[in-house]
Amino acid sequence: MKRLTADQVKIGFIGLGNMGSRIAQRLVDHGYQLSVYDMDSLKAEAIAAHGTVVARSIVELTSTVDVLLSCLTNDEAVQDVYIGPEGVFTATRPGTVVLEMSTISPESSRDLHQLGARGGVEVMDVAISGSTPAAELGTLTLLVGGNRELFRAAKPIFQAVSKQSFYLGDSGSGTAMKLVVNTLLGVGMQAIAEAVVLGEKTGLDRERLLEVLQKTAVVAPAHMGKLARAAVNDYSPQFPMRLMNKDFQLILKAAAAEQFAMPATEAAFRINSDEHANDDEQDFSAVVRRMEEIAGVHAA
Repeated sequence: MKRLTADQVKIGFIGLGNMGSRIAQRLVDHGYQLSVYDMDSLKAEAIAAHGTVVARSIVELTSTVDVLLSCLTNDEAVQDVYIGPEGVFTATRPGTVVLEMSTISPESSRDLHQLGARGGVEVMDVAISGSTPAAELGTLTLLVGGNRELFRAAKPIFQAVSKQSFYLGDSGSGTAMKLVVNTLLGVGMQAIAEAVVLGEKTGLDRERLLEVLQKTAVVAPAHMGKLARAAVNDYSPQFPMRLMNKDFQLILKAAAAEQFAMPATEAAFRINSDEHANDDEQDFSAVVRRMEEIAGVHAA
């Protein structure tokens, strides 16, 4: 299988949101010829100014590329884009490679792989771990499920957009690993929120408390920057609350299918859902503010 280098393949990209636009720009910066599509034409035109071609439809895009990447909101969006009457699978040529980067259920990833295989299309789930700043810097972590040989061939693309990529196994393994990772991300943020409020309630200075927490070994790197932003009450979205809420639902659905309970995750999901109902476009770290409100302490 040929390596998917910039001089060998033409890439199509669907979904130019906060993550997708940054990943697409990384590919352009690494010399890849890119065609893009987004339902919001303004998003497509914005990145076109940096050296991409804008397709007028998914069919037009899909019929002209060797490799297709997509970064979409949820299972429903992925199904619509790929399986809909004017979706990807109506126009893909045999031999096309699909690197599907959305956070969806492992079942959806496996279904997509099977549907693609019927038309000679190789689909891999390439789940993303990291925030929008990491996407911009090319320091994401990629969690990949599917064909091992294709994983090796796709390394040039992965290296353009990430710091590291891991092969997890058959189709659905990448998205399953993403649910594992985001369990720790979401539950860890809730634990931090509760710990911060405990400190405030017992009389610790909030600013000093958050500063010291950042220097301890118990706070994961993914949460480190959240503490600095919480210190100035900045909950602008790097990873929006609505996406963490969606991931919690995927996690608990997967657990229910395997018939085991996740009590800490269920509790974190309830608080996340309360804040999600208040403002779904803020960062998921806004559970800190939610816990402060519940406890009756107010950030300066």
